[in-house]
Amino acid sequence: MRTIRIGILGTGAMAAALGGAWVRAGHEVTVGGRDPEAARRLAARIGATGGGDPAAAVRSAEAVLVAVPAGVAAAVVEPLAADLAGRVLLDCTVPMAPGPDGPALTTAGGGDSVARRLAAAAPAARVVKAFGICHESIWTMPRPGFEGAPLGVPYCGDDPDAAALVAGLVDSMGCVPVHCGGLDRAALLEATAVFAIGVWRAGGEARHVFPSPALAPGAVDDDEEE
Repeated sequence: MRTIRIGILGTGAMAAALGGAWVRAGHEVTVGGRDPEAARRLAARIGATGGGDPAAAVRSAEAVLVAVPAGVAAAVVEPLAADLAGRVLLDCTVPMAPGPDGPALTTAGGGDSVARRLAAAAPAARVVKAFGICHESIWTMPRPGFEGAPLGVPYCGDDPDAAALVAGLVDSMGCVPVHCGGLDRAALLEATAVFAIGVWRAGGEARHVFPSPALAPGAVDDDEEE
């Protein structure tokens, strides 16, 4: 995998975890934040190339990660729209708030997603939804894997070249890229993340909810029964 120049918007836990993972994978990372000094401190901590304001992080990058709260993501991206033109814009946000029965989506569902809102805020960027399913702690592992298998990383995007870049990026982290369709399916990834977080917070194991049909004795493909 070739070295990719990655800009990160944000200085929180997800920015640190994914930024550190990409530095370990050999990529060039620049951190940008509302507080440039905080961005520089994070860059030094994870071994990134440098840190500063958001515009500087975007201008030096091929791909840009949006690692800010979902509710402000579009507002952060919109002023950078011109600089983001042609770049791959990675959306790892999870639009979530407490609800009466556990975590709930803060988007309208259906075709509405943070990824779609980012695409509207920066229409010339190539948006890909990725990296939002796992807790940030997973990305601190050198090569995430469980039960003898590497971690699968789902992603959605409309642009084939952007999707290929993300697949290569995932592969460079020792994980398996899982293409889940176009950006219209980003809302499903966001809902899946909220669902999984709810299961974990209730004391359950999300992975036990999705066993492979092939593991069941005598399993047949649903399509073969039709």
